[in-house]
This record gives sequence, structure tokens and C-alpha cells, in this order.
Amino acid sequence: MTTSQRPDAMTRVAILVCTFGYIGFFPIAPGTVGSMAGLVVYWILHVAGQDQLLPAMVGVLLVAGVWSGTIAERHFGAIDPGPIVIDEVAGMLITLAFVPAGWSVAGVGFLVFRLFDIIKPFPSARLERLPGGAGIMADDAMAAVYANLVVRVFAWLGSAWGW
Repeated sequence: MTTSQRPDAMTRVAILVCTFGYIGFFPIAPGTVGSMAGLVVYWILHVAGQDQLLPAMVGVLLVAGVWSGTIAERHFGAIDPGPIVIDEVAGMLITLAFVPAGWSVAGVGFLVFRLFDIIKPFPSARLERLPGGAGIMADDAMAAVYANLVVRVFAWLGSAWGW
């Protein structure tokens, strides 16, 4: 895209969505910042006593991420460009879903999710090859499922050992 071309309204909305309110344009480690945004969303739901909304929020983010990510890839001219962080937000929510997460457990979830998002354990790397927004969202969702399992073990050990 040349500087003289302005994206149309649909593309602008897609960029707003997939960058999670433009936080994906943070200049340093946007994926980590997106994961932190996921922690904030989790905290807001938890403090508001609305933990039951977590699955619906994940569903909305996944659908919105597939749609907006597909459009944003065309706009940026790259596969899974750095500014797209809606996948990290959804990944953090999946990581903490249905886990009795105090802040120590949430912190472990954050670290484990970031690790799995980076190393992409099987089949995350394969899922990343899906076309468009599906690939953007699927690899992080798979990494988050693994992270959720690790967090469950950590939470279980913590309660068993009196942490």
C-alpha cells in the first residue's frame, strides 16, 4: 500500500479490532502487551463477578480475530503481522478459563502462554499455516490449551501443597 492510499472503512475497523484498540502498535513486544491486555480483560471479568462470560468472550474474540486478521493480513501484506494481538488476548483468556486463578496462578499462566506461543508445540506450528485469520487465531488457541493444562497442574499442586 502506498502512503497516498487510505484503507476503506471496513479495513480500518478490522485493524482496530485485530490490534485490540491499536495496542498491537506498541513498539516493543506487542505480543506480550496483547497478552497483558488479556490479563486485564480476565481481571475485569473476574472482579465484576462475571467469570461465566469468559467462554462467550473467547468465542467473540476468536470469530472477530478470524475476520479482522484476514483483512489485516491483506492490508499489511504479511502473514500474521506483529500488530495483530487479538490472538494473544484470546489466548490468555483460554489459558485462564475454568481455572481457579489467583494472581500467582494468572502470572504462571501468562509466562507459560507466552512460552508456548513462542515455541509453538505441536500442532500449533501446523495450525499457524491455516489461511488468513484462521491461522492467526488457531496457533495461539492451541498454545493456550497447553498453557491451560499446565496452569491447572500448577493450581492443583499449589492447593495440594498449601501455596
